[in-house]
Amino acid sequence: MARMGRLAVIAGSGLRSSRFGSGAARVEHGGITMFDAGTHLVLERHGSNGFVRAHEVDHVSHVRALMLADCDRALGISSVGSLRLDWPVGTVVCPDDFYAPDVNPTLFDDASSHSVPGFDDAWRHRVIDTWRAHTDSQILDGGIYTQTRGPRFETPAEVRALAQVGDLVGMTIAAECILAREAGIAYAAICVVDNPANGIEPTPLSFEQYSEGVAANRSRLCSDLDAVLPALAEAPR
Repeated sequence: MARMGRLAVIAGSGLRSSRFGSGAARVEHGGITMFDAGTHLVLERHGSNGFVRAHEVDHVSHVRALMLADCDRALGISSVGSLRLDWPVGTVVCPDDFYAPDVNPTLFDDASSHSVPGFDDAWRHRVIDTWRAHTDSQILDGGIYTQTRGPRFETPAEVRALAQVGDLVGMTIAAECILAREAGIAYAAICVVDNPANGIEPTPLSFEQYSEGVAANRSRLCSDLDAVLPALAEAPR
């Protein structure tokens, strides 16, 4: 039986405030800094020193670092805007597809780049089942994640267009998912609604509103991850 690889968690710096992120040892793989929390590795997609804007995140180097670290499954944690009035701030979603026609990162420079992207269905359901078994928080099974370039928020016209095909909007998850599939790493995402997408509500979105949503969700998210990550680290892909 093949040896099980490690679990990687790709998230923002807020994860280190959780019990299973605090005190983690700083390690490097392929020139990328990560944090070894024992049960899992934490990779901060926006950088461990300062802040890398969404459109400047080096997803290729990140996924190559996960390969060097012997990770065979990854969980992306993402702040998103909701394209639906019935998915308010605080909604937690494990999406099952994405819409990102202009997002085309690749690990290859040959025909291998003609990959068929997507979330890993078996790993995605394992994440959902574990979340439901170890937390009291509701998690929605399925939804369409749409990715824009960033770092700015979307215009109301862009949001109306995206809402025709998707449920959530963000700036990073699709790129990670594409590359993880190329690398043979099972990938699933936990998306937390921190704001209504700009134009969904009568009042335009403000950065203050977004920041308030992030702050309101942080404690519960960290608590849920504290409960879920040890179990996921022991679970095969």
